[in-house]
Amino acid sequence: MIEGTRRGLLALGIAGAAAPARAQAVRYPERSVSIVVPAAPGGGGDFTARLLGDALTRSLGQAFVVENRVGGGGNVAAMAVARAAPDGYTLLLAYSGTHVGNPALFPNLSWDPVRSFAPVALVLRAPHVVVVKKGLPVQSLAELADYARRNPGRLNYASSGAGTIQHIGGEQFARSVGAPMVHVPYRGAGPAMNDLVAGSIDLMITTPPAVVGLVRDGSIRALAITSQSRHPMLPDVPTTAEAGFPAFELEAWFGIYAPAGTPQNLVEKLSAEIRRITEMPEFRRRCEESGTYAAYMNPTELAAFTGSELVYWSDLIHRLGIRAE
Repeated sequence: MIEGTRRGLLALGIAGAAAPARAQAVRYPERSVSIVVPAAPGGGGDFTARLLGDALTRSLGQAFVVENRVGGGGNVAAMAVARAAPDGYTLLLAYSGTHVGNPALFPNLSWDPVRSFAPVALVLRAPHVVVVKKGLPVQSLAELADYARRNPGRLNYASSGAGTIQHIGGEQFARSVGAPMVHVPYRGAGPAMNDLVAGSIDLMITTPPAVVGLVRDGSIRALAITSQSRHPMLPDVPTTAEAGFPAFELEAWFGIYAPAGTPQNLVEKLSAEIRRITEMPEFRRRCEESGTYAAYMNPTELAAFTGSELVYWSDLIHRLGIRAE
């Protein structure tokens, strides 16, 4: 759902989100850098942070260490980075579900997605995939919809937390088929996936990094990709349009943000390095193998995009009546 028409929205209002330039006398980095992830290990954000962190460690000569901070639906991690020193040594690996979804879910946030951060770079985007436990007697999205209608309120779906994109996607699907389903929130995609494999959860709509390996080894079954085209790493999985649900699309993105006030020349140096990494064939291959796509944006582009995404997800969340539990 990264659309060109949405990138331009609020561009004038968001242009000031980039941190003001200040002299940066020291070399960067001269010590280890923390990449804070608002999710438990095993999900798409964790995958992105570790893939990017490893590449940055090799290219810049200092360790980029992933720090998983779970809690508050992503707010704990965001607040930690917002309050960190604006020196480039604490970064946020933002997941779209929390970064542009939480402002519509939590009326009194102690951080602001625009004013609290300096956008650095978009790193990758990920369609979602509808997956079910292997014991569920359905082989397609149409069969799942029919099963849900014949068993109203009996199917449960997992998410990595109330108000996340997985939660929104589950509610979208339930509304589209006209059958209620039970939402079961978890503290991250990893624990949710464990229960899906164990069979205590019926289905989940999540990003491919968490499920590609499990689909391949038969632990779970993939029914549809929530994007306009099939993914090369899941070539036998139809799109939602091919499965008869053309209006059901869901895409996440992951980007790097620094605390507001981080020197602009430091932000630009880091962003340029991320761009170089996202253009590397090996990085792109690793992304594609996991079911995601490298998708770079520079600080100015990411600032405008953040603003347009805030408008889009706020409208969707309010229309669906999604609330943080």
